[in-house]
Amino acid sequence: MNMLYGSRRETYRQVFVDTWARFRAGQPLDAMGERIVSVLQRHPEYHALLADRDLALAADYPPELGMSNPFAHLSLHIALLELLASEQPPGIVQEFAKLCARHGRDAAEHLVVDCLGELIWQAQRDGRDPDLGALLPCLRGASGRKKS
Repeated sequence: MNMLYGSRRETYRQVFVDTWARFRAGQPLDAMGERIVSVLQRHPEYHALLADRDLALAADYPPELGMSNPFAHLSLHIALLELLASEQPPGIVQEFAKLCARHGRDAAEHLVVDCLGELIWQAQRDGRDPDLGALLPCLRGASGRKKS
């Protein structure tokens, strides 16, 4: 989504805030808006944040304080939906189906989100693009773990 909406944190977050507001007002959504809302509906813990525009745009989530960035988390869920829709990397649909059968959809999504987050962290640390080829092995390893 960074390529779609730019790299400024506020601009990027505004997409989530605006999409949630349009949904709550019963306004029509485009295909990406529908994907965003499908993820937001499964994360009620973020609804109050999204309803407070100023807080949503300004809040910091420093990892050194053990804080998880809700916008990063939501973005990883959306990335998963995009990967599944494009069937990239090849085999992701099948691996995700196995995770869903073993853990249920919500837990499976969070296992994939963890793997995606790890791939992105490694890429940032190494100054390179994320290696999607490493996603399937991570998912296979995650299959034995339980995510709540």
